[in-house]
Amino acid sequence: METHELVIEMKLLERRLTLYEEKYGILSEDFHAALTSGQLARYDEYDETRSDFSRWKGIYETWLRRKQAYTKALKQHGLTDALRIQPSY
Repeated sequence: METHELVIEMKLLERRLTLYEEKYGILSEDFHAALTSGQLARYDEYDETRSDFSRWKGIYETWLRRKQAYTKALKQHGLTDALRIQPSY
């Protein structure tokens, strides 16, 4: 996947993450840390939060993988090679 494609996908994922962050009042990074450490286990009994949390976790982990791929691509190719410049006419 090219760098600009990673950026586009990350921005789309961020829009989806924002919906959960606004709904539950915490940032995705903090949610993921709490979920993976077992701090949110008491919410497993509620169908809505269980399904929301599952989706939120998946979206966030996908975003993390795209972010890692983006960082790796920039290190390999450099920012100037990744930068998309459109000619002006």
